[in-house]
Formats: sequence, structure tokens, C-alpha cells
Amino acid sequence: MVSFELEQLYGWINAFLWPFLRILALMAVAPVLGESSIPARVKVGLAAVISIVAAPLLEQPIEISPASYMGLWIGVQQVFIGIAMGLTMRIVFAAVQTAGEFIGLQMGLSFASFFDPATGANTAVLSRLMNIIAILLFLAVNGHLIMIDILVRTFDILPIGVDRMHADGLGVLFEWSAQVMIAGMLLALPLIIVLLTISLALGILNRTAQQLSVFAVGFPISLLVGLILLAVVLPQTAPFLTQLFAKGHDAMGRLVQALAGG
Repeated sequence: MVSFELEQLYGWINAFLWPFLRILALMAVAPVLGESSIPARVKVGLAAVISIVAAPLLEQPIEISPASYMGLWIGVQQVFIGIAMGLTMRIVFAAVQTAGEFIGLQMGLSFASFFDPATGANTAVLSRLMNIIAILLFLAVNGHLIMIDILVRTFDILPIGVDRMHADGLGVLFEWSAQVMIAGMLLALPLIIVLLTISLALGILNRTAQQLSVFAVGFPISLLVGLILLAVVLPQTAPFLTQLFAKGHDAMGRLVQALAGG
């Protein structure tokens, strides 16, 4: 007759449950893996498979009842760590969408928007286009696999059952969030400079030839030049986005190090 003790049951549950919570929390908010178009069952199943594969490689967690106050606290810690790491990578794609907002505003396409199920709000067409390009490039460079690899390695840096997490991790996350504006502006800067120059030239033209309607002439010119520049610039954004993805992965590592007090 097969028998086991309650401590053994707690050990089996803890070995799977705590990694599962951290991985599932990351998948809930991380780019690509956390898209709303992916069914929740797929996310839960993928997190469970990764947890089953990673659990034997991790340090054996302390045997604590999941229904106890200490078990609840450890669960909250794992969810917080996963969400913080997912948000770190989500900031990269927020920067890409911000660049699309900047470009669309200068081209006169800021009013061309539609409901984006990924964000739950109206999103500019160019923001959506650039976000799709960033997602395809992210998959092409295996960014999602690197993200999962970093997540699994965090169990060595920030093991399960740590007494406390340092607040420096939040500082790293807040500092990294500045990339939404910095990287977004750098990505959109070539088109913004050209389109602002065209707007300035049309403003001067309107002062010299007032019978010329700038609104009738300027909008088609800005739109046409913007589309031509997009066709030229977008293929050249791959190195910039690849470097931005690498910085996002480094930020994930720095965040965990800071939470661990390193």
C-alpha cells in the first residue's frame, strides 16, 4: 500500500506551486505571451508545462502549507516578482507604441485609430503597425525564449521563501520606465525632424503666399512624405529594436538583483 506523509504532500505542492505562480504572473503581463488574443487556458497550460520542467532544477523550497499565512505571503511575493518582470519587458513595447503616436501626430494620422484588444483602448494605426513589427522581430530574435530563460534563472538569485524583498527593485522599474519616452522619441526622431521641417516650410509659404491654403496642400504633402519615410525608415529599425530588447532583458536581470538586495 502506497502511503505518504503530509510533509511530503506539502513538498510536492510547493515544488510546483511557487514557480507556477511566478511564471504565470509574468505571462499575464509580458509582451507576446500575455496578449489578450491568447486564450487564458493556453497561458495557464504553458506556465504549468514550464513549471513542471523547471521545478526539478530549482532549489527545494521550504515545506510550508499553501493555506497558511506564510504560504499566502510567499504566493504574493511570486506574483509580484512575475508581474514586475513582465512590466519591465512591456515597457519596451510601450516605447514602440509611443513612437507610433508621435509619428502619427506629425503625419496628421492621429485621428485614425481603432480599438486595440491588447490594450483595451483606442490605438493609433501607426502605433499598432509598429507594435506588430516589434512583436514579429521579438519572435525572430527569440526574445520570448530569452525572457523565459531569465525568469527561470531568477529562482537562483531570488529563491522562493526569501524573508523580504528590497525596495530598490521598484526604483529600477521606475527608472526603466523612462525609456517609454526616451526610446520612443529616438525611434520616431528621423520622421519627426523631416515632418517638422515640412510644416515649418509650409508655414513660411503661407505667410508669403497667403492665397495658398496650407490646410488643403499641407496635409497631402505631410501624409505622402510620411508614408515614403516610413517605407524607408521602418526596415532600418531592426538594429535599434534588437538593442532595445537586449536592454529590456538586462533590465529584468537588474530588477531581480535589486529585489534580492544585490
